[in-house]
Amino acid sequence: MENRFNLVDEPWIPVVDHGRVSLRDIFSNPQYRSLGGNPVQKIALLKLLLAIAQAAATPDTEAEWQALGAEGLASRCLAYLDKWHDRFYLYGEQPFLQMPAIREAKVQSFGAVLPEVSTGNTTVLSQIQVERRLSDADRALLLLSLMGFALSGKKTDNSVVLSTGYAGKRNDKGKASTGKAGPSVGHMGFLHSFLLGESLQQSVWLNLFSHTQIRQMGIYSSGLGVAPWESMPAGEDCAVAQELRQSMQGRLLPLSRFCLLTEDGLHYSEGIAHSGYKDGVIDPSMAVNYSGKDPKALWADPEKRPWRELTALLSFIDQSGGQGFQSWQLRAGLERARDVAEAFAIWSGGLRVSSNAGEQYVSGSDDFVESLIWIHSELLGQSWFALLKAEMDALDGLARNLYGCVMTFFKEQTVDGSKLAAQATQLFWQLCERDFQSLVDACDGSEQAALQRQQLRRRFAGYVQQAFDQFCPKETARQLDAWAKCRPNNSTYLKQEA
Repeated sequence: MENRFNLVDEPWIPVVDHGRVSLRDIFSNPQYRSLGGNPVQKIALLKLLLAIAQAAATPDTEAEWQALGAEGLASRCLAYLDKWHDRFYLYGEQPFLQMPAIREAKVQSFGAVLPEVSTGNTTVLSQIQVERRLSDADRALLLLSLMGFALSGKKTDNSVVLSTGYAGKRNDKGKASTGKAGPSVGHMGFLHSFLLGESLQQSVWLNLFSHTQIRQMGIYSSGLGVAPWESMPAGEDCAVAQELRQSMQGRLLPLSRFCLLTEDGLHYSEGIAHSGYKDGVIDPSMAVNYSGKDPKALWADPEKRPWRELTALLSFIDQSGGQGFQSWQLRAGLERARDVAEAFAIWSGGLRVSSNAGEQYVSGSDDFVESLIWIHSELLGQSWFALLKAEMDALDGLARNLYGCVMTFFKEQTVDGSKLAAQATQLFWQLCERDFQSLVDACDGSEQAALQRQQLRRRFAGYVQQAFDQFCPKETARQLDAWAKCRPNNSTYLKQEA
């Protein structure tokens, strides 16, 4: 029960170009640019930093937010961490985000709850998938990720129920049920988006919500709420747990798993069951479209990298269009970022997962995805967005045409070319990704930008030919005839006004 490894003081957070740092370091050193780790770890860490910032200095209005500034917010967060220092011990009487009362639950190895690690009879394909011993810093990072990104399945010991009479961990037959997916991952893995500044402290400031914005969102009936470490729940359905379900703090750190760290693993059971996006409750960083009959969420998709979703995420800029995907993190912060920063970035990422009979896992093409796009504040507006959307629609047309041409080529050979056509299209998008930042910068409406877009169009058209040639051979006379007949014609795309 000895208090040790305090997250405020110990280095455990991966930061680009600096290695591991502590929570105190984060708010003391403005030179830190961005978080390290995989996309899920980045999301979980940024949500923790936001939970600390919201608890320390949530402004009432936008004017108060702007007056606070990144430095003022960092100073308030340091004072807050000093006040609650004893609640950030990873081990001790009140271990951080852990439930000592869950010690009756079975112990799972750390590898069993890491999606990228192979355990049991799962085939090991690379060293990344091998289970290894975790340091205290790695354990803290894993614990934080499990709060919102735990995968569903039988690994949770739901036979242990802390709230008397709570039936959420029982199936229809009264037996312990399988654990539900964490609210930040959902069925297939939600795509999360945040605004990033030139420093980590600025990024936290840009994503900080005011009380006014929280009320306008209309998602959390209890408003901001209380950070979990200030008042941990006693069970799955106690008064504190019910309050966390209805507050923003409870969504930033959902406590969807009740855990207690041990030497070789952790006691592991389902925690607080949060409402899903179909019930109208979401993470601020998720993007959901409620305009149709059924809500639609943006999912992480390795075959459609997040940068291709930029126009969908920013659809609220186009006031003439109907309601599309809404990400409160972007909608609330975009205009303020434009007013206070010369340039800012939109980061999107997540983890794609598969599921079968209630068991989630990472398999096949499932993977982490992330994209980072920088935007110059002076360019941001409806005309910029209209040009970018037109260019993206034109690229979609190129991709569809490429798919059709590859399909026709193999049809001429009396062969099914659907898989190769899909691979050719994916290669085209991979080649385009390296030039997407240049395309974003070239949508400002000036003559010079128009010339840059024409150059980019020629490059994108070349990528179509490159992908077609790679998947459609011309070694025999029959292949050469089909190749010449089916080769993509990009003349219309190149003649259009960019």
